[in-house]
Amino acid sequence: MGQAPAADQTTGAVEAPSDLRDVMRQFATGVCVVSTYSDDGGERRHSAVTVNSLTSVSLDPPLVSLSFRSDSAFLTDLMHTQAWGISILDGGSEDLARQFARPKAQRDEALRSWPAEVGEHTGTLLFEAAGWMECRYRDHVVAGDHVMVIGEVVGLGVRDTSSPLIFLRGGFHRFEPPQA
Repeated sequence: MGQAPAADQTTGAVEAPSDLRDVMRQFATGVCVVSTYSDDGGERRHSAVTVNSLTSVSLDPPLVSLSFRSDSAFLTDLMHTQAWGISILDGGSEDLARQFARPKAQRDEALRSWPAEVGEHTGTLLFEAAGWMECRYRDHVVAGDHVMVIGEVVGLGVRDTSSPLIFLRGGFHRFEPPQA
């Protein structure tokens, strides 16, 4: 069934968070930009962040999950609003992914210049993407230093694209599916 690691590979117990990070860098994930907002004194303030923790949870009802650091200001806004938009990025969206992977002040600046539409079901921002979803809060689970938020999909759509954007070994890559 399994093989012993090659002589040049590290094995053993998890001694530091970086050990797990090193292994998880070998796992390719999709990339998306998640948006939410807060209403400050009657003024809506949008927020967005790049994530690679999107997971399908259930088809009936339609549920997905995202994970955020427990101390995330974005998570605080999302939990207050209980609504978010997800833009699943294609291979041509690396610039968008990089813009919203930056510190909050730079992400806020990018929101003023990056084109987006307001979702009709949640009022969150949706960027041009291979697929999109609008979600409403269903549940959450505190897991270590993160919170997994589960949302019910209340709106969605897909755009025909050929190459998704993936995150692997600490960088963005285009996945080129085999030709049919």
